[in-house]
Amino acid sequence: MSDLARTALYPVLPLRDIVVFPHMIVPLFVGREKSVRALEDVMKDDKQILLVTQKNAAQDDPTTADIYTVGTIGTVLQLLKLPDGTVKVLVEGGQRARIKRFADNPAFFQADAETIPENAGAQQETEALARTVVSQFEQYIKLNKKIPPEVLVSINQIEDSGKLADTVASHLSLKISEKQELLEAESVSERLEKVFGYMEGEIGVLQVEKRIRSRVKRQMEKTQREYYLNEQLKAIQKELGEGEDGRDEMAELEEKIAKTKFTKEARDKAMAEMKKLRSIARCRPRRRSCATTSTGCCRCRGRSEPRSSATSRVPSACSTPTTSGWRRSRSASSSTLLSSSASRR
Repeated sequence: MSDLARTALYPVLPLRDIVVFPHMIVPLFVGREKSVRALEDVMKDDKQILLVTQKNAAQDDPTTADIYTVGTIGTVLQLLKLPDGTVKVLVEGGQRARIKRFADNPAFFQADAETIPENAGAQQETEALARTVVSQFEQYIKLNKKIPPEVLVSINQIEDSGKLADTVASHLSLKISEKQELLEAESVSERLEKVFGYMEGEIGVLQVEKRIRSRVKRQMEKTQREYYLNEQLKAIQKELGEGEDGRDEMAELEEKIAKTKFTKEARDKAMAEMKKLRSIARCRPRRRSCATTSTGCCRCRGRSEPRSSATSRVPSACSTPTTSGWRRSRSASSSTLLSSSASRR
C-alpha cells in the first residue's frame, strides 16, 4: 500500500462524458446551479473537490443514485466566471476516492469519501507490464493521429507505474464505462493489464480504419484521374475539330460496326481496329488509315452476303489485298520497270 486510507467530507462535482484520472489536468465548463455553488464553496476553503462521473450524461438533474461511487479528489487550479453565467474551471486529479455516504445538503452535492490506497503488486511483474504498455502505446500513437507525438515523450519520462497506467488510460478512446472500470481498479498491475488489453482492441480497429481509408483514397484517385483524362480527351477532340456532342467519327464507326452483320472473326478484327483508333486519337494520319480500314470492312460486308462458309472470311478480303490482285499489280509493276529499262538502253 502506498498511502493509508483517510475519510473526509468533500463537495461533489458530477461530470458528464469524462472520467478524470489522477495526475490529469483538464478544463471543465460548469453550468448547473448546484455544481456552481459547490465550486464557490471550494474556493473559500482548501480547493479540494470530489470529481465523480454521472452514469447517464443526458440527465440534467442527477440524483445520488445516478452518480458513480468512485471518483478522483481534484484540486481547483483556476476558476473563471463567464458572462453567460457558466464557470470555466481548471482542475488537477489527485487521488482515488470512494463515496461512503452523501451528506444532507440541499445547496449542492456533498459526501464523505475515503481515499483508495494504491496496491503496487509484484515489482518485476509491474515493471514488465509497464514496458509492454509503453511499447504498445507507441504503436497506438502512430495509428491515432489525434494524439500529439509530445505525449509519448512525457510517457517515457514517467517512472511510477500507477501514474503511467492512469496517464495512458486518459488518452485512450474508450467508453465512459470502460474508463470508469480502469479508475475503480485498485491494483496497479491489474490496471496495466486492462490498459494493454484496451489498446490491443483499439489498435485492431485503427488498423482496419486505415485500410478502409487507403482503399477509399485509391478509388477516389482513380476516379479523379479518369475524370481528368476524359476532360483532356474532350479538349483534344475539340482542338482536332471533332463534335462535342459525341457524334464524331469514332462514334459513327462504332454505330456502323454495331449495325453490320459480321462473323465473329470479322467483328473481332473491326473492334481491334477501333481500339487502335482510340489509342492513337492524336495521330491524324494513322487515324485516317485505321478509320479507312474499319469503314472498308463495314462497306465490304454491306455489299457481299455470305453464300457459303468459304466466302465468309471478310477480314482477309477487306483488310488486306487479294493474292491474285497483288500478283497482278506486282507483274504490272515489273513489266513497267522492264520497259523503262529497255528504253533507257
